[in-house]
Amino acid sequence: MTKKKSNQKTLQDKVTLDGVGLHTGKSVKLTFKPAPEDTGYVFVRTDLSPAVEIPADINYVINTDRGTNLEKDGAKIQTSEHVLAALVGMGIDNCYIELDSAESPIMDGSSKFFVEAIESVGIQEQDKLREEYVVTDLINFKDDETGSEITLIPADEYQVTTMVDFETKVLGTQNASLDSLRDFKDTIAPSRTFSFLHELETLLENGLIKGGDLNNAIVYVDKPLSESNMDRLKEAFGKDNISVQPNGILDNLSLHFSNEAARHKLLDVVGDLALVGVPIRGKVFAHKPGHKVNADFTRKLSQIIRQERRQNAPKVDLNSEPLMDVNDIIKMLPHRPPFLLVDKIFELSETHVIGLKNVTMNEPFFAGHFPGAPVMPGVLQIEAMAQAGGVLLLNTVPDPENYLTLFMKMDNVKFKRPVKPGDTLLFKLGLISPIRRGICHMKGMIFANGNLMTEGELMAQIIKRN
Repeated sequence: MTKKKSNQKTLQDKVTLDGVGLHTGKSVKLTFKPAPEDTGYVFVRTDLSPAVEIPADINYVINTDRGTNLEKDGAKIQTSEHVLAALVGMGIDNCYIELDSAESPIMDGSSKFFVEAIESVGIQEQDKLREEYVVTDLINFKDDETGSEITLIPADEYQVTTMVDFETKVLGTQNASLDSLRDFKDTIAPSRTFSFLHELETLLENGLIKGGDLNNAIVYVDKPLSESNMDRLKEAFGKDNISVQPNGILDNLSLHFSNEAARHKLLDVVGDLALVGVPIRGKVFAHKPGHKVNADFTRKLSQIIRQERRQNAPKVDLNSEPLMDVNDIIKMLPHRPPFLLVDKIFELSETHVIGLKNVTMNEPFFAGHFPGAPVMPGVLQIEAMAQAGGVLLLNTVPDPENYLTLFMKMDNVKFKRPVKPGDTLLFKLGLISPIRRGICHMKGMIFANGNLMTEGELMAQIIKRN
C-alpha cells in the first residue's frame, strides 16, 4: 500500500546559539528561523551587506576539507554538516540558518545542542505535503582510491548504517546504525567529532584548528606523545595538564558510546546527504564514509533525482495491492475487453490518478498494427490515458455507474517513445484546473521503465446516462 504522506514542518519560533568556529576560532552566533513551505534549508550570512543566502545544496559545495563547505556569490559557510544533521534528525523541512560568521559553531563537536535548541521552540506543521525521494533501485558510488563506498537501497523509512575501519590499534573497526530518525536525538546527536593525534598536530602547525577545545573533539592518541608536543597541546588548548587515558583518549573526555566515532561518522552522513535537498526514503550503507565520498554520492543522487523529476515518473510498487483492480474498474467505467485499457489503479484523490496497463503480445491491435514490429497505436495510448482520467472524473459522483465520460478535446499531445509488447504503462493524470459543471481539464502522462512515453492535455465531460 502507498505510505501516507506527511506535511512539511518548520520551527515554531526562532532560537539562537552562541559558540566558536572550530577552524577559525571566531565567535559566531547561529539563529534557526522558521521558513515558508518548500524553502528547504538556507544558510544566511547576516554579517555581510547585503546578507547572502546560501541554499544547503550540493551544487554549492566548494570543498570537503575538514568539513563540508559551501560557497555562493563569494559568501562561504564552513562545517555545515552538524547543523544540517540536527535539522534532518528532528524532521524539519524548512529553516533559515542565520550566521554572523563563515563557520558554524562547533559547540561540543556533535549535533546535541542544535537538537536541543530546536526542541526548545517546538516544531510547527505546515499545510503543504512533504515530498520524499522514494528509493526504488540500488544506487551506488565507490571511491576506488580510498575504498570508501556508499550504497542506497529501498526501505520503508530513512535508515543509515556506517561501517568504519581506521586501521589503528587505538581505534579499529566500528559499526553504527540508525533504524529510524525517531532515534536520532538520543543515539546519534550526542556523538562528538574526533581526530587522531597526528592529524591534530598537523592542523595546529598549520593554524587550522583555532577554536579547538578538548571538550569539543575526541582525540585518539595513535602515536607516542613527546614532551614538546605535550607542551604545544597545553598551550593550544589552554590547559595546565594533559594526559592520556587508558583507552587511548587524550585528557579528561569520557566517551558517550563505545562506538562514538562510528556514530559521529553516521551523523556526518545524515548532514552531508541533506544537501540532496529532499528527504530520502531508503537505507544508506556507508563503508568508510568521509565528507568527500559523502559529497560525491550526494552529487550522484542529486543528478538521479533531477533526471527523474524532469520525467516526473510516479513511484509505484508494482507488487503492492492496488487501490482498484480490473473488476473494480469495470464497475466504474463502461468499457469492456478488449477495449478496456486500464488494469489497475494505484492512487486516486480529488486531483490526481495513477493507473497501470500491462501491454502483452496478445493485444488484439498488434495483429494488424505493424505485425512484424508491433507498436501500440498512439490513439489507443491516448484512449488508455483518457480511461484512467475517466476514473478520476467518475470518482467525484456517488453513483459512477450511472454516468459516462465523453472526450471533448486534446491538446499538446506528444509521442516520445514507441510502446511495445512487454511494456508496463503507468498513467499519471492531474487536474489543470478544478472540475466545473462536470468538465475536467487534465494533464496526462504515460511512463514505461521510468521513461516518459506520451503526454498531452485532455478535456472530458461527465454526463448522466440516458
